[in-house]
Amino acid sequence: MSNIEQNETIERIKFLSKELKLPYTMGNIEDEIREANLEGNSIEIFLKEIFEKEYDLRKENGKKNRIRLAKFPYKKYIEDLVIEDLPEDARAKIKIFSTLEFIKTGQNIIFAGNPGTGKTHISIGLGIKACNAGYKVLFTTIPLLVNELKESRSQKTLRAFEAKFEKYDLIIADELGYISFDKEASELLFTYLSLRAGRKSTIITTNLSFERWDEIFKDPVMTAAMIDRLTHKSYIVNMNGNSYRLKETKQWLEEQ
Repeated sequence: MSNIEQNETIERIKFLSKELKLPYTMGNIEDEIREANLEGNSIEIFLKEIFEKEYDLRKENGKKNRIRLAKFPYKKYIEDLVIEDLPEDARAKIKIFSTLEFIKTGQNIIFAGNPGTGKTHISIGLGIKACNAGYKVLFTTIPLLVNELKESRSQKTLRAFEAKFEKYDLIIADELGYISFDKEASELLFTYLSLRAGRKSTIITTNLSFERWDEIFKDPVMTAAMIDRLTHKSYIVNMNGNSYRLKETKQWLEEQ
């Protein structure tokens, strides 16, 4: 094959790679051909290696896309936690949660306790770990979720919202208890969190004990029903303890 023919062939491979969405091949085909020729690789070895690199790139891009689409407010990792600083109940269960078995079985986790003890950090860390494992995840706050539900109802798009909501393997609903809701908001939240109960996993963080949830929902019957649905076969984690966040801040200040 002449140099002209070879260059035309490579350009054709690049074009086809672009059309077929094979970014690694498109960007590295010349280097791969050169290396294969130097090592005397067969066509079978050449194809296997380039497909493996294409596969690895696609897997890595998939992880990044899932993390991006999950809408985490920031990145926190389970590996960054100082386990000894967590409340006792969290220390005892963090290894179990890290297996992500709760997602496979459709179980909920409710982190309940005073602010600054690591509830959101653990939740985001589990969410990122789930994204890397191939699960579809969404992070939202309870107030934001309520606003989205109300907007969907007013725009008559609740059915579409429901279909989207149900597709997530894991939803992290942060900050239950910071604001109370009117009757419409309470009913919507009850309905859509209940839809997932027993089938898909939800992580909820709250600064209130269950006895105080009626302060949020203003309806004792609905509150009791929501607690019953959300806690059935779920993990309830007592997050009362010393402020994990305050200790991190003090450590950071000491290092300055």
